[in-house]
Amino acid sequence: MRFLSTLLLLIPACATAGLAAQQSSDHSPNDARATLPEMCAQYQEDKATLNRLMPFTMSAMKLNRMESLYREWLVRLSNVDFGGIARSEQIDWLALNNLVKHDLGAAETERRKEQEVSHLLPFTSSLVGLVEARSQRLETPARDVADIFHEALKGIEEARETLKETKTSGPIARRAARKISSLKQSLANLYNFRSEYDPEFGWWCNKPWEKLKKSLTDYGPWLEKEVGGLNPEDKDALVGDPIGRDALLEELAFERIPYTPEELISIAERELAWCNERRSNAALRLGFKDDWKAAQTSVKERHVDPGEQPAMILDLANEAVDFLEDNNLISIPKLAKESWRMEMMSPARQMISPYFTGGEVISIAYPTKGMDHEAKLQSMRGNNQPYSHATVHHELIPGHHLQGYMAKRWNPQRRMFYTPFLVEGWALYWELQLWDWGFPRNAEEEIGMLFWRSHRCARIIFSLNFHLGNWTPQKCVDFLVANVGHEQRNAEAEVRRSIQGGYGPLYQCAYMLGGLQLRSLYRELVENGSWEKRDFHDAVLRQGPIPVDLVRAALSNETLNPKFAANWRFDN
Repeated sequence: MRFLSTLLLLIPACATAGLAAQQSSDHSPNDARATLPEMCAQYQEDKATLNRLMPFTMSAMKLNRMESLYREWLVRLSNVDFGGIARSEQIDWLALNNLVKHDLGAAETERRKEQEVSHLLPFTSSLVGLVEARSQRLETPARDVADIFHEALKGIEEARETLKETKTSGPIARRAARKISSLKQSLANLYNFRSEYDPEFGWWCNKPWEKLKKSLTDYGPWLEKEVGGLNPEDKDALVGDPIGRDALLEELAFERIPYTPEELISIAERELAWCNERRSNAALRLGFKDDWKAAQTSVKERHVDPGEQPAMILDLANEAVDFLEDNNLISIPKLAKESWRMEMMSPARQMISPYFTGGEVISIAYPTKGMDHEAKLQSMRGNNQPYSHATVHHELIPGHHLQGYMAKRWNPQRRMFYTPFLVEGWALYWELQLWDWGFPRNAEEEIGMLFWRSHRCARIIFSLNFHLGNWTPQKCVDFLVANVGHEQRNAEAEVRRSIQGGYGPLYQCAYMLGGLQLRSLYRELVENGSWEKRDFHDAVLRQGPIPVDLVRAALSNETLNPKFAANWRFDN
């Protein structure tokens, strides 16, 4: 094991030496000539390069290197003559500076989260050292790799014994299990690489790796069950990882939204009350007195028969485009109208996303023949015609498809700044505006639009309360069923999507809040300003997916500076 001790000393030294050399030369020949769009592209690729080089977890070396990159970029940005560049590049600068600072903070957050699970993974340091060494082009002798595998196997057995009386939260245990799964994949890549060309490596490491791989595979589920109290076989369980109020405030600052979580919940509650008043009015016109739940239940039965959903979506897409063009609301390129496509959503994906999703490809949520009877009925009711009338335009034109089409053609460097407050907010903005402009043709379609509008309000309420630690996942489900009118299965899928579907903690808030931001900007520039509707909408699309207050800055005449504050109180 003499090489191992030398290796563990050598890796930080090599990494530090390599870092110093890289810092002295990265970008330096071109810094003076790089435009802000070019700097955006460079930063994106710098970050991606390091993530490709070090695609592993539980590594202080990786976090140190990433943090060093972020600090280097903050220096580069500070050296830009902000007042000497065009306004569009000033927007790029503000967005890039905002992202780099957020990435630096996220690295520290990741360090803290890894420390939270380190006591559950006490055997991982030498294993991480192996993959770190590989990223530095250092080849550990086969005998030493076998020793490390063997010692780690014993370490897992000791951890099981030590932790068998330990209890922790389910989310923490699941987070640790995912770290182990990621580390196992990195080790498998290392093993597969060397075992194919190095006969001595296979001779030493074959058996130790077989045993370690199985032990690592078993350890994650054991942690979830015995330490976290979860059932790892229950794929439908609602298990999330609340981030807390301080982290929510940090994320809101990154999104340049000067509101507290509590203020945003209050806005959502007000908007939900507005929806309920309109739903009661529509229910009255449908003959259900003021019982919007009864009216909504009736509307859910207005679904098409099996096989007819694609044709219905096509009709609704064409209807939305006709409405937009007849009212001269936005420019729609011919190719954008031609190029969207349809696919059917799998039953497994419908467990996370029970309604269709869109973009250039609209994924149709509708029962498949393998689903059980009740799941089929709930899916059909949840994807009825009035509900779909309110969301096909959200997914296609003028929503995500047109938005994505334009983002690839205007300011494409800004796609790296993707924020759901602009991306989802843009599609939701059209739901708000089309209501005001008379898009729903009858009370049933009003119920459909109001279902989704109330759903967006509820997303703010339940997701923020969950991350504040106020609500359990089940309370979130119950809230959606009682206050929006979801089918039970669809409510569970929505909560699952929110708390464990790979979305950021503010993603579900972003729909309604981003829509309200854009509506406020519309009132400022169109209703109270000199912009025409069509010109305004075209201009917003050309800005790319940046924070909405930076869209506002781009379209205004306000003087910008490197400390341009995020103080736009859009809900006035």
